[in-house]
Amino acid sequence: MVAGVRSRGARIRSAAFGYANILPFVFFALFPFYYMIITSLKSDTELYNLKAVPFLIQTGVITDNYHYLFFKTEFWTWMKNSLIISVTATAISLVIAILAGYSLARLRFPGVNSFGTAVFVTYLVPPTLLFLPLSQVVVWLGISDTIWALIVTYPTFLVPFSTWLLMGYFRTIPREVEECALVDGASRMQTLVRIVLPMAVPGIVCVVLFGFTLTWNEFTYALTFISQTANKTAVVGVTADLIRGDIYYWGSLMAGAVVASVPIVVVYVLFLDYYVSGLTAGAVKG
Repeated sequence: MVAGVRSRGARIRSAAFGYANILPFVFFALFPFYYMIITSLKSDTELYNLKAVPFLIQTGVITDNYHYLFFKTEFWTWMKNSLIISVTATAISLVIAILAGYSLARLRFPGVNSFGTAVFVTYLVPPTLLFLPLSQVVVWLGISDTIWALIVTYPTFLVPFSTWLLMGYFRTIPREVEECALVDGASRMQTLVRIVLPMAVPGIVCVVLFGFTLTWNEFTYALTFISQTANKTAVVGVTADLIRGDIYYWGSLMAGAVVASVPIVVVYVLFLDYYVSGLTAGAVKG
């Protein structure tokens, strides 16, 4: 009886110690969202009052900032553009990365190891060095100032990392499973589609989440290649339309940041387990 009480007390102390260690990290991660939400619900008078407490709402909650964002700007058009661009670019990159990653992980041809290293090194090239030559490509294709300019250019930085990650995950799948399918008469492509891909769902989900997040939050290319308001993404549209010279619509800016972050939060909450398992497996075996 005494041993059971001690064991229970030890478990409680261990849990308390664990929560105490986690709380600072939770606070650090959630504080920006908290500050965005309370700022979006404040009036301009309180926002510019130097005596007001910046971390609390003292004069009452208002929704004027959200009303202005939703009905006085083209916010929903920007959100639609972001969704179309993110989904399309991620889908294109996923198809290319699956084929490239599987080839580098399973097929044997001269220079396969060098290709694998080159793919990852390509990902390390900063996007700020690429948008100048890519702008010439966009103009040559005749798609400048359209959402297709982003759909075409985003895979240039999505494909390298996605390929490297999937290459590592494909290597965790036993070769014997594929060899049995090949012996039974399946082609290499049939083996990939029917055997490998169902077993690689966590890695694929990880790539999809990574690609969707990166394209949704991308700023440099979206700012450079698109100038028409109707074709802008949410990230660029909110900052461009709500910052006019030295006038900052802080309440609506924070409201836009809150609403624009919702799709990313929802996606990660739904697929967090797949994301973690896919990322760790690819990192260990890559």
